[in-house]
Amino acid sequence: MILDHLFYETALILAASAALGGLALWLRQPLIVAFILVGILVGPSGLDLVGVDERLQLLAEIGITVLLFVVGLKLDLHLIRTMGPVALATGLGQVAFTSIFGFLIGLALGFSVIGALYVAVALTFSSTIIIVKLLSDKREIDALHGRIAVGFLIVQDIAVILAMIGLTAMGAEGASEHLLMDVLLVLLKGTGLLAAVAATMRFVLPVILPHLARTQELLLLFAIAWAVLLASIGDFLGFSKEVGAFLAGVSLASTPFRESIAGRLVSLRDFMLLFFFIGLGAQLDLTTLGAQIVPALIFSAFVLIGNPLIVMAIMGFMGYSKRTGFLAGLTVAQISEFSLILGALGLSLGHIDRETLGLITLVGLITIGLSTYLILYSHPIYQRISPWLGIFERRHPYREIGENDNRGIIPADVILFGLGRYGHNISEHLVRRGKKVLAVDFDPQVVAESADLTFPVRYGDVEDPELLENLPLEQARWVVNTIPGRETNLAIIKALRARGYPGKVVLTAHNPGDAEAYRRAGADKVLWPYVDAAELAVDYLSGTREALTSQSPWDLLLEEVKLRPNSAVSGRRIGEIALRSRTGASIVAVDRGGLSYYDPDAGFRLFPGDRLILLGNAESLKLASKTLQERISTEGNEEKTFRMNEFLVPDDSPWVDRKLSELDLRRLQGVSVIGIQRGEQRIIAPSPEEVVRPGDLLLVMGSPEAIGGFQPQRESDAPAAGQD
Repeated sequence: MILDHLFYETALILAASAALGGLALWLRQPLIVAFILVGILVGPSGLDLVGVDERLQLLAEIGITVLLFVVGLKLDLHLIRTMGPVALATGLGQVAFTSIFGFLIGLALGFSVIGALYVAVALTFSSTIIIVKLLSDKREIDALHGRIAVGFLIVQDIAVILAMIGLTAMGAEGASEHLLMDVLLVLLKGTGLLAAVAATMRFVLPVILPHLARTQELLLLFAIAWAVLLASIGDFLGFSKEVGAFLAGVSLASTPFRESIAGRLVSLRDFMLLFFFIGLGAQLDLTTLGAQIVPALIFSAFVLIGNPLIVMAIMGFMGYSKRTGFLAGLTVAQISEFSLILGALGLSLGHIDRETLGLITLVGLITIGLSTYLILYSHPIYQRISPWLGIFERRHPYREIGENDNRGIIPADVILFGLGRYGHNISEHLVRRGKKVLAVDFDPQVVAESADLTFPVRYGDVEDPELLENLPLEQARWVVNTIPGRETNLAIIKALRARGYPGKVVLTAHNPGDAEAYRRAGADKVLWPYVDAAELAVDYLSGTREALTSQSPWDLLLEEVKLRPNSAVSGRRIGEIALRSRTGASIVAVDRGGLSYYDPDAGFRLFPGDRLILLGNAESLKLASKTLQERISTEGNEEKTFRMNEFLVPDDSPWVDRKLSELDLRRLQGVSVIGIQRGEQRIIAPSPEEVVRPGDLLLVMGSPEAIGGFQPQRESDAPAAGQD
């Protein structure tokens, strides 16, 4: 080792990680693979520039603790009860399958019984840390397949503890007689740990958390301390640190502070995990790999193919879709860092030789590297092979149908993907304006809690190509995706266009490059949440109210009120609402579409979206604001305030050869002609001088009552000079 100072070693590790990470990003390669390569490069198997001692290992263990703690924060007890059966079945089923067939493959390749057993057990366990990190980076940790994967990975962590107890007992003289006692002791400790955590959740955390939350720094410090403390207790009791940290997160998942804690821990998690991946690469012994290439390739193929297949088979039998089974199954297509620890344990006990440890190491390198790519590109891979995966799905995948709670087609004007804060607010406002909304979200908890919402919610992943098959696209006029991400948005618009969707598509962008890509792909509208909000803020800060305040030599008390579409005064003139006589406040200015109208007269008509600047005293402004925000009562009224219909002009109609201005339909019958179909020609917004011809098909707009009583054959009562 060239360097012999911890600070220098750390500096070199960080510099190498940044450099190789930047190269990996340029080459579009996973950062996890790059960081493992950094460990190999600077560690004993490479240039031997630094040593990963217990101090750097401590940073890695804290990163692992924070990672599992954040995962636990996202899983409340209701979700654990829901995911428990499938997690237990897939976790234990995959462990049994891999152990049995891995053992048989080991025997067939000439390994001893003990050697084959060690290799089989090493192949059984998947890396919770790597999988959770990848799913978190892809924002799929909250998806159905992500939560199922986390569930059976935790089951595997418990199983590896029991396996290591059994293998240790095989190496100690007389210890096998106490194997059952050791297992029972572990179960007893686990029960005690769960009971203690439950009691803390019930009696302690609700008391101290509100007090600690007065200071964000103290709340964050407590969260990290709680995570590390339970991780330490879990490790001390014979469980892994991951299990303890996960329980710490679950204990806080039902509190109102979990989002604040999780958001602040993400950056710390990613930085600390860097040392885990580097340490994993540095501890790989590459000197014994040469003679084990062929067996390693066979075992790697078994892990990469066999493990996902058994998970898919189990989940398909339990009623999950082939897509959910495939995405969850890919998460077990590698072996764990526990596998290397297990191999080192077997070597120290004399059960296996260095060649067998080298085999396990090589299988780890192959499966961790390849499975990283499989998970990162899981959705494109699924789209290519989904036609051949039907054998892993029941005819009716009832688990996810039940999740959707949607056995029939729900009619909708707007289909909206993503029920985060932005999507939820859009949906609520659309419903208030009389639109039928069908929301789709990939978080099972959001779907489970949607009973109190004013619109239906279905479970579904926007990247699932089969999701569109079960949505009412024929009735929907708009499809809105509030989930950011260029690949996701482009995939949506491509899938919709491929299905011939005739409506409009609205996508969400967070930067100009994405917005331009969406427009080129054919998006009808691009939403910029931050840009739009910034424009509204600037309008407020530099609008008419600010101009009046800055120019007036007096201290004026002004109030700004935005008219909603369902406001009772929308569409009325200022003189008609008599706001000053009713409340004592006056409308001194109106902001509309970036223009300011000062001192509007009584004939000024107000429209939805107008921002009214009111002048008065505190009491009058409060009353005026309440008056302007009163809503129109829709009870017993038509859902829409207008209708459109087509009417054919007969050859013998008295309207033939007359101008629209002469017919004066707006005044006499309360309707307007907004379009004329004449053979193959369509005239949009015809002028008042347009002459009506025999056989014209008129597109007419008006109130429901006016459209219902409209008769094209009726002769005008009196001509007029122009059409309103």
